[in-house]
Amino acid sequence: MKAPKLDIQSILDDFQNLPKDIGAWPLAPRVAVLLGFFVLVLAAGWWVWWSEQLDTLAQSQQDELRLREDYVTKKTQAVNREQYIQQLNQIDRSFGVLLKQLPNKSEVESLLVEINQSGMGRGLQFDLFRPNPEVVKDFYAELPINVRLTGSYHDFGAFVGDVGKLSRIVTINNISIAPKPQTNDGTLVLEAVIKTFRYLDEEELAAKRKAEQAARGGRGGRR
Repeated sequence: MKAPKLDIQSILDDFQNLPKDIGAWPLAPRVAVLLGFFVLVLAAGWWVWWSEQLDTLAQSQQDELRLREDYVTKKTQAVNREQYIQQLNQIDRSFGVLLKQLPNKSEVESLLVEINQSGMGRGLQFDLFRPNPEVVKDFYAELPINVRLTGSYHDFGAFVGDVGKLSRIVTINNISIAPKPQTNDGTLVLEAVIKTFRYLDEEELAAKRKAEQAARGGRGGRR
């Protein structure tokens, strides 16, 4: 049995001179209109429903990636927790060692004597040794000392090395060296600011916190 032969020309003729009554149209135009309507319904459904669903899916995929990254990060932290604890303990020990290098209030005077003796031990002459008022920081106080010493360049270098070997933290800042006026024997004058530090005791820390709270309260009251 042979399949019916498709008459293209007959189908094209059906689309010509269509009557106003759709019910009277030939089969081919009616099928074409139904297919077009079906495609239009699919496009509207895509725009109204599927498009929103795809956006939700894309957002869910991004959330999944973020959660995966969070999981990997937390897992890594959990795996390395012991290492982090060891590093924190090491930092605490290092901080404790540094803190012990800061003298307390009663030890500052002996430290100043050590600095003075370090210079005299190198044959230097102190023309000026003037401690300035303390500068209070977070948990320590900074004590700057203006000094002026007379001696040779070599002795200055040895003095700086001796200061660096002291058991307490001492820094030398704002160094200037110049020939001593009215001399031609190579004698030099060194001017600098020596800074030493001490940690604040509990009473000083409590007073400092109280003063800071009072200052914040005063600012709040002036608003």
